[in-house]
Formats: sequence, structure tokens, C-alpha cells
Amino acid sequence: MAIYFCLHKNKNKMAQNNYQGALQKPIGSGFNAMSTASDVIKDIDLTGKVAIVTGGNTGIGLETTKTLAAAGATVIVPARDIQKANKNLSGIPNVEVAAMDLINPASIDSFAANFLTSARPLHLLINNAGIMWVPLRRDSRGIESQLATNYLAQFQLTARLYPALKKANGARVINVSSHGHQFARFDFDDPNFLHRPYETLHGYGQSKTACNLFALELDTRARLFNIRAYSLHPGSIGGTELAREAPLELFQQMGLYDAHGNITPEVAATLKTIAQGAATTVWCATSPMLNTIGGVYCDNSDIAPLTNSSSGSGGVNPYSLDETSAKRLWTLSEEMTGVVFSTN
Repeated sequence: MAIYFCLHKNKNKMAQNNYQGALQKPIGSGFNAMSTASDVIKDIDLTGKVAIVTGGNTGIGLETTKTLAAAGATVIVPARDIQKANKNLSGIPNVEVAAMDLINPASIDSFAANFLTSARPLHLLINNAGIMWVPLRRDSRGIESQLATNYLAQFQLTARLYPALKKANGARVINVSSHGHQFARFDFDDPNFLHRPYETLHGYGQSKTACNLFALELDTRARLFNIRAYSLHPGSIGGTELAREAPLELFQQMGLYDAHGNITPEVAATLKTIAQGAATTVWCATSPMLNTIGGVYCDNSDIAPLTNSSSGSGGVNPYSLDETSAKRLWTLSEEMTGVVFSTN
């Protein structure tokens, strides 16, 4: 199969954007919630392509790294714990490990500068790393930790790596979001919980809403340089480290675990495997069906439908695809990070 990087030049389709969810409808990919990362990349050759996967040494990030590397890509995995990353990635061909801590802006700049020094193009930037269920913490700038890690870090990293994305002449940026974006809009008045009570799921929700808005606006601004952007929900997945800081009592209160500390059968039946959880990321990164479509939010290896849900169920809430909010967030992100992101 011809690789997706040969982008079509249909001007009418290139002119479309996904503001207000204009493109937000399933396209019949042929895949579903049971599909795995290996299923969706079958017959796609990534030889000669370069990918960066944040959080690529654990959970669905590790599965994503394995899948892309097996298809021939060179995969760079930035990691805070180099020793752990090297151990987890041992034996996987075509993988490089480099130091980066997403909560540290200087570390992001250093990683990006080192990559740019290599003069390599960047075909895939997969912003996979994230945190959840954490108590109120702030980074060195006073920014709430989920917003800093889940969103502002990916904004800064993407901005710094933008020259390499342009150099690829056919790149994709993938923001791993969540249906948890339905928990909260982005609060432009108080994003750092300075004047409102902190609720960890509200912090998580607004950070993931930001991921969606960023992909939406980035795609609109960067597509003239053959850079497309996507956000996605990987699914509810067992066996990852995302909930490592959450107390058991919290999950019991939510009805996810029983009194004995065991996950309930009803919840267990809805969980994806890690291989299934990485499928939508890999599909967004490689599917030729998305050659002329960008800025969309995906789920179960297809474009997700719109929803007005606030419960964290399927679909994407229109407020995370709002044009005004996307443009406003871009400006605010530059102010909060001190990074001017010009896509010219």
C-alpha cells in the first residue's frame, strides 16, 4: 500500500476545516473498538519515516512505539526516567531514547533543540504522555499540573519541533485526548484554579478539551505545509499507569471497584486491551483515509460523532471544536508558555 505521506492536493477538501464539528462524522474505516494497533497499520510501510512518541515507554505509548517501529519507522521516545525507558524499550529495533521532562519547559526546549540539530524531518509527532487523578500541584510557573503536562507541554513541544514537521512535507501531529474532555470546558477566566475549588477531574477535563482545540487550530494553520493534526480518545484501558496516584477509595465511590478492591465485572467488560487502546492513535497517524481530512477527533479508529454528553461517554462535545475558543486558546497558550508559535 502506498504510504499516506503522499498527500492529495484537492483544493476543495484542503479548504475545509472542522470548526464547530463540520467534518465530525464517521467515515466507515472498517475498524471498531476491538481493532488493535497491528490491525490498523497492516500493509502500511513506514520505512524512512521518523516519529516522536511522548510517553512512549509505558502503556499505550509503548504499544504505539512498538507498532510504528515494526512498520519501519525510526521512533524517538523522550523520557523523564531514562533508565526505566531503556529497560521497557529493550530489544525493540529502530528506537532512540532521549531525555525530556514535560513539566519542565527548559527540558522541552533542550530536547527539541537537540532533535533539530540532527537535521532530520519529523513525519509523526505523537503527543501521548499525560497525567490524571492527581492532587492540586503547580509547576515552576504556577500552572496547574494537568494543564501544564497534558496540554501546554504538547503546545510548546509542537511549536519547537515545527521546523522539522515542515521539513517532512507530509507530517501528522496526534494529540492523545480523552472522552474525559466532556468533564469540563476550558475555563479561560481561571485555568489554574486560583479562584475556584480544585476538582481533579475538572482539571483533567479542561486539559483534554485544550488538546482537542489545539489539534483543531493547528490543522487549520499548518495544513498548507502538509501538516495535519488530530485528537483522539484511546478508550478505557486496563494495565496502564494513568491512575497510579488515585486512591482506591475514589474508584470505589465512583462504583468502579467493589468493597474488596476488585474492579466490578461491568466495568471490566468495557475495558480495552493495551493493543486495542493504541489502535486509534496509530490509525490517526497512518491511515490513508485521513489524507484530506484533519482537525477531527477520533475514537475506535474512526472519526467520532458529535455529542452533548458531559458524562465522559462516546463522541466529542462541540465546545471542544469551537473556532472562537480554539483561536483564543492559541493566544493564551503563547502567553502562558512564552512561546510564540508561528505556523508560517
